[in-house]
Amino acid sequence: MILQEPTIHGRRQKLNAITDGLGLESAYGKTFSRIREQGGTKARLGMAALMWISYAERPLKAIELCHALAVEIGSPNLNTDNVPSIGTVLACCQGLVAVDKKASTVRLIHFTLLECLRAHPGLFGTVHSTLAETCLSYLNSQQVRSLSTSISPDLQSIPFLEYSSVYWGVHVRWDLSDCAKQLALKLFDCGNHISTRILLEAQKYNNYALEFNRLYFFSGLHCASLFGIAEIVTGLIEVDGCDINKRDCVDNTPLAWAALHGQERVVEMLLKRGDISPDMPGEDGQTPLWHAAWKGCEGVVKMLLEQDEVNPDMQDDFDRTPLLEAAWRGHEGVVKMLLERDEVNPDEPDNAGGTPLWSAAYNGHEGVVKMLLEQGEVTPDKPDNGGRTPLWNAAYNGHEGVVKILLEGDEVNADKLENDGQTPLWNSAYIGHEGVVKMLLDRCEVNPDKPDNDRRTPLWIAAWNGHEGVVKMLLERGEVTPDKPDNNGRTPLGGAALNGYSRVVNLLLAQDEVNPDWAHNDGRAPLWSAAFNGHWGVVKMLLERDEVNPDKPHSDGRTPLFCAAQNGHAEVVKMLLQQKDVDPSKIDESGQTPLQLAIRHGHTAVVTLLHVGGLLV
Repeated sequence: MILQEPTIHGRRQKLNAITDGLGLESAYGKTFSRIREQGGTKARLGMAALMWISYAERPLKAIELCHALAVEIGSPNLNTDNVPSIGTVLACCQGLVAVDKKASTVRLIHFTLLECLRAHPGLFGTVHSTLAETCLSYLNSQQVRSLSTSISPDLQSIPFLEYSSVYWGVHVRWDLSDCAKQLALKLFDCGNHISTRILLEAQKYNNYALEFNRLYFFSGLHCASLFGIAEIVTGLIEVDGCDINKRDCVDNTPLAWAALHGQERVVEMLLKRGDISPDMPGEDGQTPLWHAAWKGCEGVVKMLLEQDEVNPDMQDDFDRTPLLEAAWRGHEGVVKMLLERDEVNPDEPDNAGGTPLWSAAYNGHEGVVKMLLEQGEVTPDKPDNGGRTPLWNAAYNGHEGVVKILLEGDEVNADKLENDGQTPLWNSAYIGHEGVVKMLLDRCEVNPDKPDNDRRTPLWIAAWNGHEGVVKMLLERGEVTPDKPDNNGRTPLGGAALNGYSRVVNLLLAQDEVNPDWAHNDGRAPLWSAAFNGHWGVVKMLLERDEVNPDKPHSDGRTPLFCAAQNGHAEVVKMLLQQKDVDPSKIDESGQTPLQLAIRHGHTAVVTLLHVGGLLV
């Protein structure tokens, strides 16, 4: 297309247009024609590769694509000699496909190509039925059917197994052909098939799937319900002797699988059966309603709540109700439906003491928090077993909107301690949530200097974690003691120095009450800690203070120079050697000098500095 332009200017304009994704429809059309003109197998491979890359449910690895292209639909065997190389596939695609070297996945060369292919589905015929038939043919092959379910398969030898097992049903749901239906029923008849293990592992049932050395039950009805293939479900439930309420290997009924995945057509179909048990608990005591609430499937929740047998407040084995799960995940529509039921207790805690409000606050779901607070039965300050309230959770996670909503209520204690003595302010200072800290400091009942059980104050924990903005806000409060030590004698300055937070150190050194040479219970002063970790900027600030003893030893007799020499911090060693009070020949309790430590640890630059100082080994 570019070379058809007769002038350099015209070619440059055409090139710019193509780079921007404009005018490519014609170019792609001509390339499709070239692919077809290859004829025979090359044309088939090229178009089939484009189809797979465009409509696969996830990016395919190059080896997966090659094996998918080798499948002969309906064949009982996999012919590995029929697998093309990725180089052959790329050549057949006439430059429209590339391999991402980092991820080893195949991709189209430009996003506009996908748009073009999706806009012309007729290029490939019946796309999803073809993809489904390919997956099912692969799974029904003798090589795959003979695989043991007791061990994880080697996906290098059968690379298309994982995709086929997890996604065949998705393609069938899009377009169920007679061929795909027959192949699916054939797969169901196989019994204990390796694809069951892989499918369950994809559903996060690893603890069950890994025990597949025993035979487990997972019927075609369970599988079709999971994928939402209504046409197959219809046929299977009409079979004589079909137990529609039978639990599978992970204790789920067909209805539970359909509810979990939001398969509304299948749920509606199953609920119409007179012999259905719509509230049967499965794994961990979780009912179909519990599953639907957890996933936020509003349509399924609505249908289940219309069933008289369904208890909308039934707890699972961990005392978690459908409302609590919906609140935890922020599914406002589901929460609203459940709160409209008289049987639902909006303040019911789980076995850890967390209520629906507690859960919503933890995850920052403002809409759910508002709905729950409107319920008269909800206690807005109810703690869990660890003493953590909804406000504590919101403050810890920095959810400013939820904090604001909770603080508007008179029943919330903004300074309430959890079991470790940590207040909401303490935790927001710990993480560094400046907005939350500001809101809490504006509350008159909040003590900005309240320590936890280890006597660590909000300032202490903010300084140790380097949250400069929080430290500054706390220091502006007159009630805060800037040098208050914890149970081990560690001060805010000591923590900031240890971790090299120079700006926090600077803020603290500006406070008259702060002793820059305060030593921990084991004798470590801020200078010692900074020298140990090589924070030369902090060391420089501390050495400028007259109160600081640059040769102050730790309880084992080692001074800051010892630490810096042992760890190879040459810049710090150099600064310390310039201090007149520092004795470089001092011996620690083990009888070693700084020079001996530097030699032992192979720190050549430090050894050179100490020799220059006139020291001998």
